[in-house]
Order: sequence, then C-alpha cells, then structure tokens
Amino acid sequence: MATLTGLAIGDALGMPTQSLAREEVVMQFEPVLSRFYPSSPEHPFAPGLAAATVTDDTEQTLLLAEVLLDTFGDFDVERYARELLEWEEDVGRRGLLDLLGPSTKAALDNLARGMDPRETGTSGTTNGAAMRIAPVGIVCPSSDLAALVQRVIDVSLLTHNTSEALSGAVAVATIISAGIDDVPIDRAIEMALDAVCMVEKKYESAGAASMSAALSRAIEIGRRYQGLSLIAAINRSVGTSLASLESVPAAFAVLTSSSEDAWFACRVAASLGGDTDTIAAMTGAMAGALLGPNTFPRWAIDQVHAVNNLPLEQVALRLLQVRGDGNG
Repeated sequence: MATLTGLAIGDALGMPTQSLAREEVVMQFEPVLSRFYPSSPEHPFAPGLAAATVTDDTEQTLLLAEVLLDTFGDFDVERYARELLEWEEDVGRRGLLDLLGPSTKAALDNLARGMDPRETGTSGTTNGAAMRIAPVGIVCPSSDLAALVQRVIDVSLLTHNTSEALSGAVAVATIISAGIDDVPIDRAIEMALDAVCMVEKKYESAGAASMSAALSRAIEIGRRYQGLSLIAAINRSVGTSLASLESVPAAFAVLTSSSEDAWFACRVAASLGGDTDTIAAMTGAMAGALLGPNTFPRWAIDQVHAVNNLPLEQVALRLLQVRGDGNG
C-alpha cells in the first residue's frame, strides 16, 4: 500500500505547482512546500482544485492496475487503449484540463488509424509510461529483472515504445519492486541501473544521452546536495520537463538525497518547478516502497484519502496478491 499511497501524496503535493517555473513556485507558495495547497483558479491544467487533490498520475496508475489485474496473463492492449480514451472523456466532463500526454495521445491516434500496437508508440519519449508504471513494480518480484523488464515493455509499448521512455519506466518499476523485497536503497539503485541497461541493449541505445547516463549523473547530484541546494542543482543540471530523460532522473536525484524521509522527498520534488506532479508522484511511489507508509505523516495520508476517495489500499492488496501467488 505504501507505494500507491506515496504516489498519490507526491502527485497531490505537485498538483498546484505543475508547469510553474521554479521562481513561480517560490513566489506563490514556499521554497520547499510544507503542506498540500489548492491550485490557482488560473492554473493551466488543474484550475481551482482543492488541496490534496490528485491528478492524471494517480488516476492513470489505477487504470493501468485494473487492466493489468484483469488481463495479467495476456495484457489486453486494446482494452487499455479504450480505457485511456474513456478516462480522458471523463476528465473533460469534470472540467479539468490535465488530459492525456502528447505521447499517449499520439499513440492512441495511431491505433485508431489501424497502426500495429507495436508501432504506435515509437515516437513516445515523455514520462507517461514511468508515471503510471507502479503496478508493474508491485506485481513483479525484483529477483527476476529480465521478467520485470519485459512486463514493463509489454504494458508500455502501446504509448511509449522508445528506449528513453521504457528505460525510465523500468528504472521506476525496479526501485518499487526492490523496495517491496526489502532491498536497501543503494542496492536497489544498482538493480535499476542494471535493468535500464537491459532496455538500452535491447533498443541499441547508449551514449551520453542515454537514460543510464542521465540517471548516473542525477544520482551523483542527489548524493552531493540536499534541500534548496539540491533543487538548484536539479534545475541547473538535470531538468524538470515531461521528457523522460529529465523527469525520471530528477526523481532519482531527490530520492537519493532524501532516502530516509519519503515525505520530505515528495515535498522537495513538488517544489522543483516543471512537471512537479509527475516527478513527485514517481518519487513518492519509489520512496514509499523503500521506506513503508510510516515515513508519511498520518494527517497527510488521511487528507489525500478524504479528498480523493480512491481505492488505493484495495488495489495494492490485489496487486500484492498476484505477486505473492508467484504470477509476477
């Protein structure tokens, strides 16, 4: 349960700051957020939402979890596509503007034109796959990295069939899986880098622009800096856009720096500026898996549950049951 709770907490913290520049975050809120805030009525994606409201990151994660649980043996790509489109229609009816991301939207348009699902996501380089991959990390044990990597690819290729996007999703899923298996953070990070290299080898992608290189640089930044200095270093040297090669390493930098305090890690991630809801959601999911629910304040957990009324515990238990049955 800590994984999905952490994801929702990070998402809710980053909701009002998403798309803002770092300077705007400081001016409108705090240098490092200390609590949940409502969004401004003029917010470009989430106007006028109550404090602690989650966004597309949590909702799409739960959507993926349901499809994964119902079609675990043979993941139903067509159903997944239909449910993503239905989710976007529902979001529109609710008057929200945080719709499907550019990679996912383009892929679903390709699918509607009859393109093979293995080809629809070949231009998807953004972080949509990584932001919603937590259910795969929960169901797949870290003892078989090859199987975990393949499962990430299976559920993500529809929308994000590129080395950088899949590598980012694999990195996040591996940390979550290793955390559930009580692997210490330093070893979990090593495993994540190993898993990323598997993807890069499969997709013949390497070099300075690879995910493994970007993660290694970000992890080093996380080991060197904390708090405000970390935020400055991430904005200076990593980036916080929705590109997988920026947002996933940014989450790893925060996780590495605040490896003993998931609540503080989420607060820092939500204060970066840029794609804060997704960066904080990934950070919260990974930190929650590594540290457990007690690392979050009880009031924060209760507030997110009260505002959103989401079945986080029930879904988490069902996912863990699949893992426990040896079907991961």
